Amino acid sequence: MNTDFKIRNRIWIEGAQGPYLGNGRIQLLELISTTGSINDAAKELKMSYRKALSLLNSMNEQALEPLIVKSKGGIGGGGTEVTKAGKRMIRNFKKLNEECRIFLEKKSQRLGLI
Repeated sequence: MNTDFKIRNRIWIEGAQGPYLGNGRIQLLELISTTGSINDAAKELKMSYRKALSLLNSMNEQALEPLIVKSKGGIGGGGTEVTKAGKRMIRNFKKLNEECRIFLEKKSQRLGLI
């Protein structure tokens, strides 16, 4: 049997208002957590600031608690922080993704697909 096969999956979570979380949104949150900047995170993902802000606003509106908080610019400049709820969402989404991958891999092996 060819052992070069790998299972790939993509999950996303949708709410009544549309997409809530997915790989791209989680990457955006992770980069903001690292850089402290929506603009820098958007550039890293080759995304416009406007698009990134739209995604973040959508997530914040749907979340029970804000996932990010922005601070206004000034002498030291503004910034964006991923909240505890946002960091928890990153961890939980990654855990769900990994658990889905493991499940699909095991199920595919049992079915003789890989």
